[in-house]
Amino acid sequence: MASSAKVAYCRTYQRVMKVATDILPWKEPAITKGAGCIKKLPYIIKQKGINKVMIVTDKGLMGLNLLDSLFEGLKSKGIEYVVFDGVQPNPTIPNIEETRQLYVDNGCEAIIAFGGGSPMDCAKAAGARVVKPNQPVQKMKGVLKVRKKLMPFFAVPTTAGTGSETTIAAVVSDPETHEKYAINDLCLRPGYAILDPELTVGLPPHITSTTGMDALTHAVEAYIGRSNTKETAERAVQAVKLIFENLYNAYEDGKNIEARENMLLASHYAGIAFTRAYVGYVHAIGHNLGGMYGVPHGLAMSVILPYVLDYYGEAAYDRLADLADAVGIAGADNAEKAKNFIAAVRELNAKMNIPSSIDKIKEEDIPLIAERALAEGNPLYPVPKIMDKADCEALIKSLMPKE
Repeated sequence: MASSAKVAYCRTYQRVMKVATDILPWKEPAITKGAGCIKKLPYIIKQKGINKVMIVTDKGLMGLNLLDSLFEGLKSKGIEYVVFDGVQPNPTIPNIEETRQLYVDNGCEAIIAFGGGSPMDCAKAAGARVVKPNQPVQKMKGVLKVRKKLMPFFAVPTTAGTGSETTIAAVVSDPETHEKYAINDLCLRPGYAILDPELTVGLPPHITSTTGMDALTHAVEAYIGRSNTKETAERAVQAVKLIFENLYNAYEDGKNIEARENMLLASHYAGIAFTRAYVGYVHAIGHNLGGMYGVPHGLAMSVILPYVLDYYGEAAYDRLADLADAVGIAGADNAEKAKNFIAAVRELNAKMNIPSSIDKIKEEDIPLIAERALAEGNPLYPVPKIMDKADCEALIKSLMPKE
């Protein structure tokens, strides 16, 4: 565990940040939800007097023809559009610059981010670069470094995981340093979120499972952290309940619209929770495994979550016991409830064929991964227990396949 001086510094920083965030002008996106609601988006855009938009997505979604009804609706309303479909799984700085250039070259007035976390992150960072043309992405890393209103921003999630349609974060990868880090600023929060479960019906089971566990990680890390508000705690609990009740159903039967709709709502609630209450070491380590090896974010979250919860131990037992109560997991006392909750997370992973280790980790990289993870996590993330480098290295090593 970290030294008492380090812990005191982190906790003081976190208390100051909590006070500061309580006075910030938080505004959630306007939500349109329900099966087929993507068809309402062109009407909403037209009402705003917008005549030309840029759509940010990826080639996989284009190939599935998921955007066809959106294209038709935009044409019928006389709204011009250009499409950037080159988003990479972990959007890089060159990727973001390409997106920005297309927006500027075509005189666009708004952005539609269509897809999972990667198109959302790419679109947010590109939007920030449009309004701050003299500030490179690297200088936006951290908290409140953009501070300039973005263009109208419409977010259409096609996975129930990241909650990016309601978060203030954009996660980017630097291909030169192999770092993956977040830009956090209120101005990155989309103004409009379109939650259409029909867009998630075609998700393969392994994407359904890992993105759903990403949403669970957001909710759990937000709830057990020390920067909750009444609202973030309520949203986190709602999200955990919805995920335990619906994720396996969505995984087993991808056409179950009710389960899909509930998972989109769970992801959204978890996004509301963590965008204000923060995440923790699951994300700090996972981001850096993604940056170093290209491990998909949802997979990293799924695998790492129970290990980090084990590490927190009794520092998180009472809060995890609350979550156990919420989903009907019993235990003789809070410690047993918490341990049973962690066991249930592992069981859910196993039922959905999610591995319990990450085989890409190289032992010689662990010190650098730990250093970068702690640079992200300390002092910002208000975790139950502050981790030091030795703890972090040991945890990362435990993620490697057992001999």
